[in-house]
Amino acid sequence: MPILGALNPVAFSLGSIEVRWYGIIIASAVVIATYLSVREGKKRGIVEDDIYDLILWGLPVAIICARIYYVVFEWGYYSQNLSQIYRIWDGGIAIYGGLIGAVIVLVILCKKRNISSWLMLDVAAPTVIMAQGIGRWGNFMNQEAHGRATTLSFLRELHLPDFIIKQMNIAGTYYQPTFLYESVWDLTGFVLLMLLRHQEHLFKRGEVFFAYVIWYSFGRFFIEGMRTDSLMLGPLRVSQWLSVVLFLGAIIWLATRRYWRPLNPWYLDGTDETYHK
Repeated sequence: MPILGALNPVAFSLGSIEVRWYGIIIASAVVIATYLSVREGKKRGIVEDDIYDLILWGLPVAIICARIYYVVFEWGYYSQNLSQIYRIWDGGIAIYGGLIGAVIVLVILCKKRNISSWLMLDVAAPTVIMAQGIGRWGNFMNQEAHGRATTLSFLRELHLPDFIIKQMNIAGTYYQPTFLYESVWDLTGFVLLMLLRHQEHLFKRGEVFFAYVIWYSFGRFFIEGMRTDSLMLGPLRVSQWLSVVLFLGAIIWLATRRYWRPLNPWYLDGTDETYHK
């Protein structure tokens, strides 16, 4: 039973089926992200059905890859409990695994349909980080993805609403609301990308995506270090190692493309250019 004052993670029940807030929040984030991507895609010359197909194929693959990623780095447990591998409803997915799976699907789909994968990534990137920011509130409802134990006075010093403070009280102990830190970081990144994306001669094709990777991985490195439920690999968490690789890789790749391919089209050129990659 949830403690007094905590929010119920179950929104409603349909017979024996419980519909949880986590699923509702994630589904809502996907719907909003799809709408915004379709609207932006039309401006850049991307057919609406291509984005819908990307969601149709990308979402299930992303979920599967998110689970595989988690299981691989928790193999010590799952190797002894093979029957638990597929029980995704019991928890255990990793967002980085999901993002990797979604990008793979995107690249394959774009190649088959002769669409610039960089342009598609640019269209999707701001809405993906927006969905990530919204999705963290699903973790909030489940009282998960939190940080280390803290005090009530500390949470009050952050000037948080009472409903957040109460939800951070788990079994009588208050915890750092790292879900909130990441949500704010992600949504701030979304606003910045949306404001900057349409500036003339700012982003070459692919660079909106690189900006997303740089922003997200930088914040994720520090926030991940505050969490208590992360997968470990040596002295750092797995997501911290990957954040370092992505952060440095995106900066180097962006700079290299700018130097060696100065004639790459601008993002705002859309599909009018004959550039495909």
